[in-house]
Amino acid sequence: MPSIDSHQACHIRWMIRRDMPSVLEIENRSFEFPWTEDEFIRCLRQRDCIGMVAEKCEEVVGFMIYELHKSRIHILSFAVHPEFRRNGVGSAMVEKLITKLAYQRRNRIMLEVRETNLDAQLFFRRLGFRATGVLRSFYEDTPEDAFLMQYRQSVEEADASDHPPQRRAG
Repeated sequence: MPSIDSHQACHIRWMIRRDMPSVLEIENRSFEFPWTEDEFIRCLRQRDCIGMVAEKCEEVVGFMIYELHKSRIHILSFAVHPEFRRNGVGSAMVEKLITKLAYQRRNRIMLEVRETNLDAQLFFRRLGFRATGVLRSFYEDTPEDAFLMQYRQSVEEADASDHPPQRRAG
């Protein structure tokens, strides 16, 4: 990965096929049991599964895979390149996802976090997510439990997102 100013703003966009090598590199550097390229492709081919990437200087530095459900968004995979963590990349991706919530429709975001992944638990907690349950022996690769974490849109946020500011003539 070339040296990039880590404090430069990131651009978030839909994931495209040519992002896969960068996504796989981030995945492999982030997880003990990473997804394979086939797993990513199989997931992204599903109708309601969406990939998003964060770029700095046209280099992919983070990604998120999520599923749209009737009343919620479910984050399936999320990672930021180790050299770009704690620089706002992950927060920017989550904030972008929060803008997709609507109080009357999809009003919450959910994800599972390994019980040993304290950094992720604290990161999502800082962004307003709360642990709502424990999923026993959730992972196929280890007997590890997962915390089910949820972000629920507040009525105030919903009012702001459902009613954009009025544009005044003048």
